[in-house]
Amino acid sequence: MKISVLGAGGWGTTLAILLHYNGHQVTLWEYEKNYVKELIKKRINSVYLPGINIPEEIIITHDLKESVHQKNLIVLAVPSQFLRSVVEKINYQDIKNSILVSVAKGIENKHLMTMSQMLKDVYPHLSDEQIGALSGPSHAEEVSRRIPTAVVAASTEHETSKSIQVAFMNSYFRVYSSTDILGVELGGAFKNVIAIGAGIIDGAGFGDNTKAAIMTRGVAEISRLGLAMGARPETFAGLSGMGDLIVTCMSKHSRNRYVGEQIGKGKKLKEVLKGMEMVAEGVETSRSASKLAEKYNVEVPITTEVYKILFEDKDPVKATTDLMTRDMKTERH
Repeated sequence: MKISVLGAGGWGTTLAILLHYNGHQVTLWEYEKNYVKELIKKRINSVYLPGINIPEEIIITHDLKESVHQKNLIVLAVPSQFLRSVVEKINYQDIKNSILVSVAKGIENKHLMTMSQMLKDVYPHLSDEQIGALSGPSHAEEVSRRIPTAVVAASTEHETSKSIQVAFMNSYFRVYSSTDILGVELGGAFKNVIAIGAGIIDGAGFGDNTKAAIMTRGVAEISRLGLAMGARPETFAGLSGMGDLIVTCMSKHSRNRYVGEQIGKGKKLKEVLKGMEMVAEGVETSRSASKLAEKYNVEVPITTEVYKILFEDKDPVKATTDLMTRDMKTERH
């Protein structure tokens, strides 16, 4: 297959290398011209993926039109809040026969859309067969070293999810298929907010009991909102739900957990983000998730407290106390 990967961050670079390993013709597009020159010269993504060589056969370019023209598959690895601006620059005629696969894990702040919804919004003529998503517990730092990983490919159309599955799957990267693209995207986005909460727990010095509670009740919270929006319940017990939540809340590689940890230690959000090269999607998704919860009239106490800590400067200890002293509930999922 002829495949283009848009976005040469850690994940985009990793997937470009993986797809090349699988025998595809791969083009990797990057927005920053100077960084494209560096990538071509060094064949190493020193900022986002140090130590991993980019094969010479992978074409690296700044030319967006060249990168997407007549490709069978286009992988969208640009952070969710910037992806629309990139997609809008693409001529529909260049992608009218392509499958577009989002690997971004976020919800637009302005439009409150998932990435698949955004694609339909920008390109009304795109068919459902042309839109997919890939999500699950998959840190680039590990996949790039061929550590066994399992993810899920989703599309409303079964044949499309199967096509994505075939393109990506190999001996170290196992891909399952799903037709619940909404649930897969929501699980991948909302878990980042819960992971910030888990990081806050770490930074504030609480224990494993507290973190387990945040993670478990976080799944319940994600599921409630996802079901209200039309997703399927079993999706949130799978790789893009519980699976991704576990790795993002626990891993040293997790940017979202890191943000929470630093805030739990007393740092301010601006200070933390200023010192980061990569994007922590959960920060902006906490805005989107809060708005969606209000729109669908769904109770999301953890998300609400994370939002207040991030944007209203609420004390993390006070937020935890407020969560613990809420009215008594029956455990439901």
